[in-house]
Amino acid sequence: MNSSTDTFIRAELISFARDPGDGNTPEPESLEHYGDGLLWLKGQHIHAIGHFAELSPSLPKGADVLNYCDKLIMPGFIDTHVHYVQLDIMASYGRQLLDWLNDYTFPEECRFANHAHAEALSNAFLDEMLRAGTTTAQVFGSSHPGSVDAFFTACQKRQLRMLVGKVLMDRNAPEALMDGVSGIADSERLIEDWHGNGRLGYSVTPRFAPTSTKTQMDAAGALLRNDSSLWLQTHLAENSGELDWVAELFPSSRDYLAVYEEAGLVGPRSTFAHGIHLDNGMRKRLADRGANIAFCPSSNLFLGSGLFNREAAKQTGMAFTFASDIGAGTDLSGFGTLKAAYQVGQLAGQPLTAWQGFYGLTMGNAKALSLDSHVGQLAPSLEADFVVIDPQATSLLSRRISHCTTLGERLFALMMLADDRAIYETWAGGICQHRRDI
Repeated sequence: MNSSTDTFIRAELISFARDPGDGNTPEPESLEHYGDGLLWLKGQHIHAIGHFAELSPSLPKGADVLNYCDKLIMPGFIDTHVHYVQLDIMASYGRQLLDWLNDYTFPEECRFANHAHAEALSNAFLDEMLRAGTTTAQVFGSSHPGSVDAFFTACQKRQLRMLVGKVLMDRNAPEALMDGVSGIADSERLIEDWHGNGRLGYSVTPRFAPTSTKTQMDAAGALLRNDSSLWLQTHLAENSGELDWVAELFPSSRDYLAVYEEAGLVGPRSTFAHGIHLDNGMRKRLADRGANIAFCPSSNLFLGSGLFNREAAKQTGMAFTFASDIGAGTDLSGFGTLKAAYQVGQLAGQPLTAWQGFYGLTMGNAKALSLDSHVGQLAPSLEADFVVIDPQATSLLSRRISHCTTLGERLFALMMLADDRAIYETWAGGICQHRRDI
C-alpha cells in the first residue's frame, strides 16, 4: 500500500490508553470511546481518531468515507502464547500435559521437517488467526528452523507484526525433534535473517526446562544478553507432574523458576506460559524482573492443569497477559479466551470485567510484550491494526445486545457470546486482511 494513501472509516470506536482498573466503570482517562467516531489512516499508520463531527470538516474534499456506523472498531487482538504447529491437533481427546506432549504434540511437530507442510500450515494458521480478529501473536514454531522460515515468510507477505521462535529442545523428546548442538546456531541464523525485518521479531524459545539441558538454556540466555531487543518465550508451572519432573532434573535449583533465572532467561521481554502452580515468592521475583505470565484459560481447562490466580498476580505486581495456547487451547478467538478467563475467574471468586478483558487483549498484551509503541491502541502514529466488530453477527448476540443499556453491558455480551462470526473485518498494516463472508 502506498504510504500516502488515506482511508476514512466512520464507526463506533473503543480503545484503552491505560489499565481501566477493576471497578465496574473504567478509571478516568483509561477508556477512549467515540460513539460516532472517525478513524483516519495514512498508509500503514493511524493519522487521527476522534468524533466524526469534529474531524469531518478537515477531510479532503470529496473524501470517500467507509460507513460502518452499525459496527464497533477496536485495536487488533493480541495473543501472547500460541503454537502454530499444533493447529491440526486442536480438540484431541483425553490427555493432560505430559501425555498430551507424547501422544499428540511430538508426533504432529515431526511433520514440520517437511517445508511444504510448514508453508501450508503457516498460511492456514494466519487465515484462522485473522478470521478471529488477532493481528499480533507470539508464536512457537517447531524445532525445525524451516518451520520458522516458513512462518516468517508468510507473515512478511501479509505485513503482520509477529513474534516467532524456533523451539529449542535437546533432550527428553523424540530423536527427530531434538536439535542438539545445532539448535543455538539455527536460532542465531534465524535472528540474523528475521529479527527486526519489517514488523517481525524473534523470540528465543526453549520449549520448557525438561526438554533442554542446562548447557542449551545457558546458551539461550547468552543470546538474550547479546541482544536486549530479543524476546523470550517458554512454559512455567503448568502442571503438577511437570513440577515434580523439573525438581528431579534440576535438584540443585531452589524451584522451577530458579532454573530459568540461573540461565538468564527472566527479564522484561520474557513470557512464561501458564504460571498456575507458583507461590507468591516466585510471582514477586517475576514481577521484580518485569516478566509476564501468559494466562491461557481454555488450555488450562482443557488439559485439567488448574486455575490461574489473577488476584495473586495483582497483589504481587506480576504482569499477566491473555493467550489462546493453541493447540491445547480450544479457541483462536480472543472472545473465546476472555470467555474462558471469566469462567476461570468465577471458579476462583475473581470475576473478570469486560473492561479488564478487552484492555488485556489489546493494550495490556501490547504493553507486556513491549509493543505498545507500535500496536494495542487506536492512536495517531500507531500502526493501523484493528478489528471491525459486528454486534448483530448472530441472532442471539443481536437479541442480547438490544437489551443492553450501557457500553459495559454490550462489551460483556460480546465477551461471552461473540465468536469469529462477529469479526466483520480484520485490518493489519492499514490493509484489510480478512473480510467475513456475508
